[in-house]
Amino acid sequence: MSEIKLGTVLTLNDQPYVVTFTQHIKMARSGATLRTKLKNLVTGSTLEKSFSGADKAEEADLVRRKANYLYTQEGRFYFMDAENFEQYEFDAEFMGERSGYLKEGQHVDVMLYNGKPVSVELPKKIALKVTSAPPGVRGDTSGSATKMVTVETGLEIRAPLFINSGESIRINTDTGEYVERA
Repeated sequence: MSEIKLGTVLTLNDQPYVVTFTQHIKMARSGATLRTKLKNLVTGSTLEKSFSGADKAEEADLVRRKANYLYTQEGRFYFMDAENFEQYEFDAEFMGERSGYLKEGQHVDVMLYNGKPVSVELPKKIALKVTSAPPGVRGDTSGSATKMVTVETGLEIRAPLFINSGESIRINTDTGEYVERA
Protein backbone atom coordinates (compact mmCIF):
# COMPACT_ATOMS: atom_id res chain seq x y z
CA MET A 1 0.00 0.00 0.00
CA SER A 2 2.85 2.42 0.75
CA GLU A 3 4.25 2.03 -2.78
CA ILE A 4 1.03 3.14 -4.53
CA LYS A 5 1.65 6.73 -5.59
CA LEU A 6 0.40 9.13 -8.26
CA GLY A 7 1.41 7.96 -11.72
CA THR A 8 2.00 4.34 -10.68
CA VAL A 9 0.60 1.83 -13.18
CA LEU A 10 -1.13 -1.20 -11.65
CA THR A 11 -2.68 -4.37 -13.08
CA LEU A 12 -6.26 -5.02 -11.95
CA ASN A 13 -8.51 -7.58 -13.67
CA ASP A 14 -5.81 -8.07 -16.33
CA GLN A 15 -6.05 -4.38 -17.33
CA PRO A 16 -3.47 -1.60 -16.81
CA TYR A 17 -4.62 1.28 -14.58
CA VAL A 18 -2.74 4.48 -13.76
CA VAL A 19 -3.20 6.05 -10.31
CA THR A 20 -4.61 9.59 -10.75
CA PHE A 21 -5.54 10.38 -7.13
CA THR A 22 -4.53 9.06 -3.70
CA GLN A 23 -5.74 9.88 -0.19
CA HIS A 24 -4.33 8.21 2.91
CA ILE A 25 -6.96 7.77 5.64
CA LYS A 26 -6.22 6.69 9.23
CA MET A 27 -9.17 6.15 11.54
CA ALA A 28 -8.77 5.95 15.33
CA ARG A 29 -8.73 2.19 15.98
CA SER A 30 -8.97 0.74 12.50
CA GLY A 31 -6.07 0.24 10.15
CA ALA A 32 -5.03 2.76 7.53
CA THR A 33 -6.67 2.76 4.13
CA LEU A 34 -5.65 4.32 0.86
CA ARG A 35 -8.42 5.70 -1.35
CA THR A 36 -7.42 5.89 -5.01
CA LYS A 37 -8.84 6.86 -8.37
CA LEU A 38 -7.56 4.72 -11.20
CA LYS A 39 -7.79 5.35 -14.95
CA ASN A 40 -7.87 2.40 -17.32
CA LEU A 41 -5.19 2.92 -19.99
CA VAL A 42 -7.04 0.77 -22.54
CA THR A 43 -10.64 2.02 -22.24
CA GLY A 44 -10.12 5.38 -20.52
CA SER A 45 -12.73 4.60 -17.85
CA THR A 46 -12.11 5.54 -14.21
CA LEU A 47 -12.45 3.41 -11.11
CA GLU A 48 -12.37 4.25 -7.39
CA LYS A 49 -10.72 1.63 -5.20
CA SER A 50 -9.65 1.54 -1.56
CA PHE A 51 -6.64 -0.46 -0.40
CA SER A 52 -6.13 -1.56 3.20
CA GLY A 53 -2.81 -2.53 4.77
CA ALA A 54 -2.98 -6.20 3.76
CA ASP A 55 -4.06 -5.63 0.13
CA LYS A 56 -1.60 -6.21 -2.64
CA ALA A 57 -1.59 -4.70 -6.10
CA GLU A 58 0.68 -5.83 -8.88
CA GLU A 59 2.61 -3.20 -10.79
CA ALA A 60 1.84 -3.42 -14.50
CA ASP A 61 4.51 -4.63 -16.89
CA LEU A 62 4.47 -1.52 -19.06
CA VAL A 63 7.10 -0.81 -21.70
CA ARG A 64 7.73 2.81 -22.72
CA ARG A 65 8.84 3.29 -26.34
CA LYS A 66 9.99 6.50 -28.01
CA ALA A 67 7.92 7.20 -31.12
CA ASN A 68 7.18 9.94 -33.64
CA TYR A 69 3.75 11.10 -34.76
CA LEU A 70 3.37 10.37 -38.49
CA TYR A 71 -0.10 11.36 -39.71
CA THR A 72 -3.86 11.09 -39.23
CA GLN A 73 -6.04 9.21 -41.69
CA GLU A 74 -9.76 8.41 -41.45
CA GLY A 75 -9.90 9.17 -37.72
CA ARG A 76 -6.82 7.11 -36.85
CA PHE A 77 -3.53 8.51 -35.52
CA TYR A 78 -0.34 6.76 -36.64
CA PHE A 79 2.96 6.70 -34.73
CA MET A 80 6.29 5.07 -35.58
CA ASP A 81 8.74 3.57 -33.09
CA ALA A 82 12.04 5.48 -33.25
CA GLU A 83 14.19 2.33 -32.84
CA ASN A 84 12.59 -0.57 -34.71
CA PHE A 85 10.26 1.44 -37.02
CA GLU A 86 7.18 -0.49 -35.89
CA GLN A 87 3.93 1.46 -36.35
CA TYR A 88 1.25 1.99 -33.70
CA GLU A 89 -2.22 3.37 -34.26
CA PHE A 90 -4.86 4.91 -32.02
CA ASP A 91 -8.36 6.11 -32.85
CA ALA A 92 -9.39 9.77 -32.62
CA GLU A 93 -11.76 9.12 -29.72
CA PHE A 94 -8.89 7.70 -27.65
CA MET A 95 -6.60 10.64 -28.47
CA GLY A 96 -9.27 13.19 -27.52
CA GLU A 97 -7.94 16.65 -26.63
CA ARG A 98 -4.34 15.52 -26.93
CA SER A 99 -4.68 15.50 -30.73
CA GLY A 100 -4.51 19.33 -30.70
CA TYR A 101 -0.88 19.16 -29.55
CA LEU A 102 0.33 16.80 -32.28
CA LYS A 103 2.19 17.95 -35.37
CA GLU A 104 4.11 15.83 -37.86
CA GLY A 105 7.35 14.49 -36.40
CA GLN A 106 6.29 15.23 -32.78
CA HIS A 107 8.17 13.01 -30.30
CA VAL A 108 5.93 11.07 -27.88
CA ASP A 109 6.15 8.03 -25.62
CA VAL A 110 3.94 5.06 -26.51
CA MET A 111 3.13 2.70 -23.64
CA LEU A 112 2.97 -1.00 -24.49
CA TYR A 113 1.13 -3.47 -22.25
CA ASN A 114 1.75 -7.14 -23.15
CA GLY A 115 3.12 -5.97 -26.51
CA LYS A 116 0.02 -3.95 -27.42
CA PRO A 117 0.00 -0.13 -27.52
CA VAL A 118 -2.33 1.19 -24.80
CA SER A 119 -1.42 4.84 -24.27
CA VAL A 120 0.37 7.87 -25.71
CA GLU A 121 2.22 10.23 -23.39
CA LEU A 122 3.00 13.71 -24.70
CA PRO A 123 5.98 15.79 -23.56
CA LYS A 124 5.09 18.17 -20.70
CA LYS A 125 5.78 21.24 -22.86
CA ILE A 126 5.65 21.56 -26.64
CA ALA A 127 6.43 24.41 -29.02
CA LEU A 128 3.84 25.37 -31.64
CA LYS A 129 3.71 28.25 -34.11
CA VAL A 130 0.90 30.82 -33.77
CA THR A 131 -1.05 31.05 -37.04
CA SER A 132 -3.73 33.51 -36.01
CA ALA A 133 -3.67 36.13 -33.27
CA PRO A 134 -6.01 39.13 -33.08
CA PRO A 135 -4.33 42.44 -32.24
CA GLY A 136 -3.97 42.99 -28.52
CA VAL A 137 -6.21 45.77 -27.22
CA ARG A 138 -5.40 47.32 -23.88
CA GLY A 139 -8.46 48.29 -21.91
CA ASP A 140 -10.03 47.44 -18.59
CA THR A 141 -7.58 44.80 -17.51
CA SER A 142 -7.35 43.75 -13.93
CA GLY A 143 -4.60 41.21 -13.61
CA SER A 144 -3.01 39.56 -16.61
CA ALA A 145 -4.48 40.44 -19.99
CA THR A 146 -4.90 37.55 -22.45
CA LYS A 147 -6.42 36.83 -25.84
CA MET A 148 -7.35 33.68 -27.78
CA VAL A 149 -4.75 32.61 -30.36
CA THR A 150 -4.78 29.72 -32.85
CA VAL A 151 -1.70 27.54 -33.28
CA GLU A 152 -0.59 25.49 -36.30
CA THR A 153 -2.57 22.39 -35.23
CA GLY A 154 -5.84 24.34 -35.03
CA LEU A 155 -5.85 24.40 -31.23
CA GLU A 156 -7.03 27.64 -29.60
CA ILE A 157 -5.44 28.73 -26.32
CA ARG A 158 -5.22 31.83 -24.15
CA ALA A 159 -1.97 33.77 -24.55
CA PRO A 160 -0.71 37.20 -23.42
CA LEU A 161 -1.55 40.28 -25.50
CA PHE A 162 2.02 40.63 -26.82
CA ILE A 163 1.92 37.31 -28.77
CA ASN A 164 1.58 37.84 -32.55
CA SER A 165 1.05 35.61 -35.60
CA GLY A 166 4.19 33.80 -36.74
CA GLU A 167 5.73 33.49 -33.26
CA SER A 168 6.39 30.14 -31.61
CA ILE A 169 5.08 29.55 -28.10
CA ARG A 170 5.45 26.77 -25.53
CA ILE A 171 2.28 25.16 -24.22
CA ASN A 172 1.85 22.94 -21.15
CA THR A 173 0.17 19.77 -22.46
CA ASP A 174 -1.31 18.86 -19.04
CA THR A 175 -3.17 22.14 -18.53
CA GLY A 176 -3.36 23.50 -22.10
CA GLU A 177 -1.96 26.86 -20.95
CA TYR A 178 0.61 29.20 -22.46
CA VAL A 179 4.00 28.91 -20.74
CA GLU A 180 6.48 31.10 -22.64
CA ARG A 181 7.80 32.12 -26.03
CA ALA A 182 9.77 29.39 -27.74
